[in-house]
Amino acid sequence: MIYEYKVVPAPTKGLKAKGLKTTADRFSLAFETAINEYAKEGWEFLRAETLPSEEREGLMSKTTMYQNVLVFKRPAQEEAEVEIAGSLPPPLDEPEVQADEAGVEEFETEEASVSDEDTSDVTDGSDGSLVEEDTQRI
Repeated sequence: MIYEYKVVPAPTKGLKAKGLKTTADRFSLAFETAINEYAKEGWEFLRAETLPSEEREGLMSKTTMYQNVLVFKRPAQEEAEVEIAGSLPPPLDEPEVQADEAGVEEFETEEASVSDEDTSDVTDGSDGSLVEEDTQRI
């Protein structure tokens, strides 16, 4: 059987609760709560690890810090993912796009008809802006 793993930071502070007086009791509750949250999602607690981590100290020096993590595992779900991917609907049809010889795409458009009675001309205004003038053809 193939497993997938999840590694999360271990709790660093205890949780307050009624009846818990010692630091160890509060910390145990925090640890238990974290494990139970992941168990609800199907993760099985495997172990807690302390791993070295090299971190910067100042501009040039480095120091080794230790990080506590929780390791969880569950059976891999790749078979379920393959079934889901096979049951997807086909992709939607895309609009027809034609490319000319230079590779530039052209879309088909409808040409607008212009009536002889009402047209407008665009001319340059004195300040360089475009001015639209209504004209009527007879």
